Amino acid sequence: MKRIDVVAGIILFKNRILCVQRPESKQQYISKKFEFPGGKIETGETHIEALRRELLEELNLSFSNQSYFLTVIHQYPNIEVTLHAYLCRVDSDELKLHEHISLEWLKTEELDTLDWAAADIPIVQKLQNNQ
Repeated sequence: MKRIDVVAGIILFKNRILCVQRPESKQQYISKKFEFPGGKIETGETHIEALRRELLEELNLSFSNQSYFLTVIHQYPNIEVTLHAYLCRVDSDELKLHEHISLEWLKTEELDTLDWAAADIPIVQKLQNNQ
């Protein structure tokens, strides 16, 4: 089974968290699901370097400080994903969607109202349990 390492940013702005919706995909298990933005870690990149690059590419967004939050290992039908999540504070909610089809800025207690990609669900649960 193929394995990938990815990073995700739990983007915080004014007590709200950024949730982005994936586009339609032939892999139904991720098609139009919500996720925390991020992506694959390239060879030679640190987690933070990958996160900075991915957020800039996907959302034209940069962050000033971050802290490690959680690592999730999830097996989808055709791939194993190791997802490293970081809390990231931003100074602005101005961004541009380059890959996702929609976004929501939600309070922590509202996160479970969305249809999340399976690998992101443990992050949602930990965020809500730590309120």
